[in-house]
Amino acid sequence: MATTKQATIADLYKEPGKAEIVEGRIVRFMPTGFLPSNAASEICTLLRNYVKVKRYGHALCDNTGFIVDLPNRKSLSPDASFYVGKNTGMKFIEGAPIFAVEVRSEGDYGPKAEKAIADKRADYFAAGTQIVWDVDMLSSDVIRAYSAEKPDTFKIFRRGDIANAESVVPGWTLAVDDLFPYYTE
Repeated sequence: MATTKQATIADLYKEPGKAEIVEGRIVRFMPTGFLPSNAASEICTLLRNYVKVKRYGHALCDNTGFIVDLPNRKSLSPDASFYVGKNTGMKFIEGAPIFAVEVRSEGDYGPKAEKAIADKRADYFAAGTQIVWDVDMLSSDVIRAYSAEKPDTFKIFRRGDIANAESVVPGWTLAVDDLFPYYTE
């Protein structure tokens, strides 16, 4: 019986584009569309503004590699994140962000996708992330905010609400309406 070679972090460094190591193999992610990209960019921009004012933490955008040591996962790559560890230069970051944002793309719907999203959220918490946002631009429940303290419950933020990442990013807020385009053409 042939055994399959387990993907390594060295393999991930060679991978073009966004990818993670899950269940011993490299999982690639497709580019995303306008709405999810706009939302992730807005969250990252507001986190960067927070970092500039507070001089605390690091706001990291899509495609940042976080190395984790879980039985089923060796890396994470959130759509936006807030990290309080050291600057690793050109290398992936050792450990997980304290706040991670996953913005749903076109293919992130249906029972199989829901299970994958829940599994990844559990992996974030197991790796040390304290708050995970599931951002769904097609739902009236735009943001479902999960915490490591109560991983099976969530707080909902809708249009018109001011969202936050609780004490993990102290004083930082986001108007949910700002996740949507400011104008249409």
